[in-house]
Amino acid sequence: MKRFFLLTAGLLAGMYAVACTNFIVGKKASVDGSVICSYNADSYGAFMWLYHYPAGKHQKGEMRQIYEWDTNKYLGAIPEAEETYNVVGNINEWQLTIGETTYGGREEMVDSTGLIDYGSLIYITLQRSKSAREAIQVMTTLTETYGYYSEGETFTICDPEEAWILEMQGCGPDRKVSKERVVWVARRIPDNAICGHANQSRIGTFPLKDKENVLYSKNVIKYARKMGWFNDKDEEFSFKNAYAFPDFGGRRICDARVWSFYNHHVKGMERYLPWALGKDKDAEDMPLWVVPEKKLSVQDIMADMRDHYEGTPLAIDSTDVGAGIWSMPYRPTPLYYKVDGKKYFNERPTSTQQTAWTFVSQMRSWLPRQVGGCFWFGNDDGNMVAYTPIYCSMTERPECYNTPGADDVTFSDKNAFWVENWVSNMVYPRYKVLFPSLKAVRDSLEKSYFMQQPAIEEKARNMEPAAMQKYLNDYSVTQAQRMLARWKQLATYLIVKYNDMAVKPDENGRFTRNKYGLGERVKRPGYEPHFARRIVKETGERYVVPEESEK
Repeated sequence: MKRFFLLTAGLLAGMYAVACTNFIVGKKASVDGSVICSYNADSYGAFMWLYHYPAGKHQKGEMRQIYEWDTNKYLGAIPEAEETYNVVGNINEWQLTIGETTYGGREEMVDSTGLIDYGSLIYITLQRSKSAREAIQVMTTLTETYGYYSEGETFTICDPEEAWILEMQGCGPDRKVSKERVVWVARRIPDNAICGHANQSRIGTFPLKDKENVLYSKNVIKYARKMGWFNDKDEEFSFKNAYAFPDFGGRRICDARVWSFYNHHVKGMERYLPWALGKDKDAEDMPLWVVPEKKLSVQDIMADMRDHYEGTPLAIDSTDVGAGIWSMPYRPTPLYYKVDGKKYFNERPTSTQQTAWTFVSQMRSWLPRQVGGCFWFGNDDGNMVAYTPIYCSMTERPECYNTPGADDVTFSDKNAFWVENWVSNMVYPRYKVLFPSLKAVRDSLEKSYFMQQPAIEEKARNMEPAAMQKYLNDYSVTQAQRMLARWKQLATYLIVKYNDMAVKPDENGRFTRNKYGLGERVKRPGYEPHFARRIVKETGERYVVPEESEK
């Protein structure tokens, strides 16, 4: 999704938008041989649900209406494909998964005449493609034919065998200036490697003759030369340096998320810390991918999606005034703010309060495709939700992820987005006190899902396809609705236990009572020592108790 901070040096400026993070794991870098990718969709105030597009056959001449994903603006129509595949969330029935992050790029490259925006491109492609390579062909052909409406984008494109990233930008709206519609480059991530992107173009130089692992538009270098943005040898061409140069924001606000992801799994990443910090213009660039020390699991990637830079120089300071009384590792938006004319910024870790939905997609080649694609989904900040299993063959969604009547301004206690936001917004300002209760429920649910998964999948794989599909659909619905029920229970528990900034005693989730039948006396935690000292420092003698009152 779109970047929400100001871009400089000829890039898009003043753009109000949203932001995202994708992590990618090759099949030889995962513990079970699956390809894994993840996505946090960060969007201010947006209401999200679990998308579903049923498989279908279409008549010749049938047209598909295109509405911009972010705004619902009508862009135009294109011919529909003869056959389309079932899509649930960002995975289709062939286990193909597509995610994205918007990096913006040069303002003059945005094509306002294009018919296909980045979001529509994702879901059209998922309905028309069986593999990552086919998806790249579909995406580039569509945009080269009909024009690309959005800013510069990095797409994650994965299937059970391969993981790719594709970066794309339009060529401006004026066909007199350029008859070309789009420039793009795609790179396959090595099977033993991990990769990430978070709203900064990541593809630099690339092998021009490695047709097996690198694909690119014929004009990708020529267009930059024509525009005067590149004048060296073809072999020295860097996509990101030409089209979306990584400035301070691109490194500290975007690549820092990727650096932290790598830092969890690779030794020696302090070498690239100056790059992530963003202030050293001569810092060594961070690699596009790295090979992890140990193979990663789905659970590892879920943990990575919950990162706040803990244990690194970028860690959100739990003692500064921004953390509040109870050490909140979140900061309000907008990202930048000014004090006395000087500009400041907040750190932007992977886990952020404006995430509307998040997924970790698990794609496995050795299983029947209906079983192999497990799309772990959450409808709020990844740190504040339990990812529930959604199988790629699913055709009927849980009510909690598709609630009639619920939207961005209509609350429903039947809706996962609203119930999970209800809980997380209680937790954020009192993080240190309330979060342990949420984490216990979150981890308990996820543990139960992973414990059940082998038996569920073993049973499913021995069924006929129709029975398999129904069994996995019913299981996915049951687990999602079970999560919602448990989250509603958590919401009422939190308001009772932590009412009025006090803490009611409980044992095993049941509130204790005294011998007269009333609730036991509450505990009053008061200030953390560091915060009490800050108050004294800022208020001086105002709240000092006179010595005679102490006697």
